[in-house]
Amino acid sequence: MRLLGLLLLVSASWAGEYAVFASGARMHIDRHEQVDGATLRLYQGAGFTELAASQIRAFEPDDAVPAAPIAAAASAKPAPSRQPEHLTPQELADRAADKYGLPRQLVRSVMAAESANQKEAVSPKGAIGLMQLMPSTAEELGADPKDPVQNVDAGARYLRDLLVKYDGELWHALAAYNAGPGAVDKYGSIPPYRETIQYIDRIDRDLRKHGGSNP
Repeated sequence: MRLLGLLLLVSASWAGEYAVFASGARMHIDRHEQVDGATLRLYQGAGFTELAASQIRAFEPDDAVPAAPIAAAASAKPAPSRQPEHLTPQELADRAADKYGLPRQLVRSVMAAESANQKEAVSPKGAIGLMQLMPSTAEELGADPKDPVQNVDAGARYLRDLLVKYDGELWHALAAYNAGPGAVDKYGSIPPYRETIQYIDRIDRDLRKHGGSNP
């Protein structure tokens, strides 16, 4: 499946540098390239994102030791056999990741960034549960956002659909999960929102912290 292959390539290399945005947010990248006087290209794995040069204030080196790439979901450990309602948030994430062909640690990292693994989490904007689904999004996905099992399943499915929409570009999918597809489509790349940039960087850091592997 092309989606999984792209995910593995995008997540395979962590050593590189940090792009420091004009807002002060920092994001890890492999390298950058000046396309022209007004445009920069930020690379991560096999993908890249083009941004206005004015959005970037500086680049800082990263001396971190490269971590292992995210393992293919096909080789992941089977989900526990207990009833879904008795699973931990992390086990629910693994179960949904396996179902939709996503790396387990990716779904775990998104869940941690969204809700800190709290089943009863509700954001000031009304997002609900472990994967922080807005009621309208949950309705479109046919899920009850207050049910942890349905919440995580729908959140992983939504993340998978966004990865398909953006041809496996992980940053674009994460930006759309956080700020909405409309914002990504409006800017043609990651929107210049401090919250969204920090959100992507937080997930990036969590993936690197856990080696991008399935526990």
